[in-house]
Amino acid sequence: MASVISAERRERLLARLDSDGVIRLEESALELGVSTMTVRRDLEGLEREGILVRVRGGAVATVKAQPFAERQGVDDLAKTEIARKALDLVPATGTIAVDASSTSGHLVAAVRGAADLVVATNSAHNHARARTLRGVRAILLGGELEPQTESFVGPIACGAAAMLNYDRFFTSASAADTERGTSETIIEEAQVKRELVRASRETVLLITSAKLGRRATAAGIPWSDISIVVTELDPTDRQLDGLRTLVELR
Repeated sequence: MASVISAERRERLLARLDSDGVIRLEESALELGVSTMTVRRDLEGLEREGILVRVRGGAVATVKAQPFAERQGVDDLAKTEIARKALDLVPATGTIAVDASSTSGHLVAAVRGAADLVVATNSAHNHARARTLRGVRAILLGGELEPQTESFVGPIACGAAAMLNYDRFFTSASAADTERGTSETIIEEAQVKRELVRASRETVLLITSAKLGRRATAAGIPWSDISIVVTELDPTDRQLDGLRTLVELR
């Protein structure tokens, strides 16, 4: 394959970052017909611009708040796999909470066979999905609409979140690392999630591997409050070694 000039490499790397949320060094070098060193220099330049953060084996998008529609298409295959693996954790009856993430939205869309299940969420998008499901009663936890993430936050949302008792809380996160647990780009979003954790018997973290080993602005949920982590990876994958003694992996 002929090598690709610098400007075109940049556009193709950015397109990959936009679609997958991650750039893999060796895969990109092969695709572009250049050396891994060339791709590494390209990534260094993009990092200086604040577009991405370099990690082992490539780079990931900078952690920032995004509207639901933009998040929905990023790492779609990984989110679909996470939803498949987490589906048996959703009870047919009882009460669950889901956050405003697109990853949780994939799970909600996959639910089948509910008999008398209450689904509460602070996301209008995930609420709309839940309303279409047979055997599900959908509850929207209202409050102040956060314009960047399109989730409901603030004291009203926190108060509404605390009014129910949940069997499980399904949540994603902007980032997660082994020392601090999850973190969020929006402080108010983290506050609502902590209320949902307190009201739940068990919390399940649904997170793509591209978000692991990273931190965002606001502290979210400590590992002591998370029972299960579901990623798109095989639970034996070495990328998950740091979490192995902290939570159950799926």
